[in-house]
Amino acid sequence: MPGTLLAAGALAASATLAVSLCAVAGASVHAQRLAGVADAAALAAADALSGAVTGQPCARAAEVAAAGGAAVSSCVLDGLVATVSVAASWGVFPAGAVARAGPPRNVAVE
Repeated sequence: MPGTLLAAGALAASATLAVSLCAVAGASVHAQRLAGVADAAALAAADALSGAVTGQPCARAAEVAAAGGAAVSSCVLDGLVATVSVAASWGVFPAGAVARAGPPRNVAVE
């Protein structure tokens, strides 16, 4: 009987650990997907700033973010640089990501 209780306890601990690791893995996947959405939204805004595409930069960023299942929480434009923050929830937990797109900093123009 003592061996049965020990085996049941080990099984319960293993199941708890497996469920916890699955939750952490899911959150990690969501964070990476959200970072990709932020990158795409910032690139869309920078393209609109540079004139590569038509439309308002922040509106373009919002369209791209919505297509990725997120919402733009802030859109800051500085010259040809766009910094976009996006937000989406993972279950009941809020998540966010920030991305910047535009020409590189400190570029010497000859």
